[in-house]
Amino acid sequence: MEFKHIPIMLNEIIENLNIVPDGVYVDCTLGGAGHSLEIAKKLNDKGILIGIDKDATAINVSRERLKNLKCKVILVQDDFKNLKTILQQNNISKVNGILADLGVSSYQIDEVDRGFSYSKDAPLDMRMNTSQSLTAKEVVNSYSEKDLLNILYTYGEENFAKNIVKNIIKQRQIKPIERTGELVKIIENSVPAKVLYKGGSVAKKTFQALRIEVNGELDSLKSVLNTMIEVLVPAGRLCIISFHSLEDRLVKNCFTENSTACICPKNFPICVCNHKAIIKLITKKPIIPTEIEQQENSRSSSSKLRIIEKL
Repeated sequence: MEFKHIPIMLNEIIENLNIVPDGVYVDCTLGGAGHSLEIAKKLNDKGILIGIDKDATAINVSRERLKNLKCKVILVQDDFKNLKTILQQNNISKVNGILADLGVSSYQIDEVDRGFSYSKDAPLDMRMNTSQSLTAKEVVNSYSEKDLLNILYTYGEENFAKNIVKNIIKQRQIKPIERTGELVKIIENSVPAKVLYKGGSVAKKTFQALRIEVNGELDSLKSVLNTMIEVLVPAGRLCIISFHSLEDRLVKNCFTENSTACICPKNFPICVCNHKAIIKLITKKPIIPTEIEQQENSRSSSSKLRIIEKL
């Protein structure tokens, strides 16, 4: 299967990165190099593009797509939470721009055996890095009831988590739950009929929650946001595309705190925190895809782009 991933808000990203030809740019979520290719085209022979992805297939495909360019290209199979280490290993201390597109690539969703899709029966996997040991199958079959509830509530914001988990526990006592189709049926049997026939899959939130747990997505994002800001040069830009409220909230809160001069409680008569703003918000409200883009690529519809600039 061709590694296909339509880059979301491509024009908005390229415009807002303020690319300088001899700069250093990092694509933390390389995918099929859709964004990276357009960034690289704007760099000269002194420019550097660093692409990071957990998925070995993404790295291999992008290596082919990013060859014969003027700039230096460095591709790394790793979790972007290790951004600082990756830069240090390549003798880079500061960068001019960073992009993180937090969505799952179309290739990963469409490749049935990866188990990301709730619309296709496949092994319960959901690993972005197929060399890691933890899979969705292990989470579903070995996590405690309490832990499963926490995952579905926290990462999926699933209203029917209690019923879904109760039925997962019941089913796995009979036999292990091994396929996405089995899990979808359990979820469908756990929600009221009026919800089931409302439109859209009732499995979406549970699958999102499991994917986040398997890949440690929110932990990675939370641990690296301040590092992303730290490694930017003055006037450097950071662009982050999120796809659900949990991601967006982390990004928004980080950007708000780092763009605020004083973070003392409002009832304090004077500032005692000595906190200084180190970034400015380029987008006070997130950018969303145009109606045309949403029609052409339905997977872009829930995306939000937030941008900051280092002071």
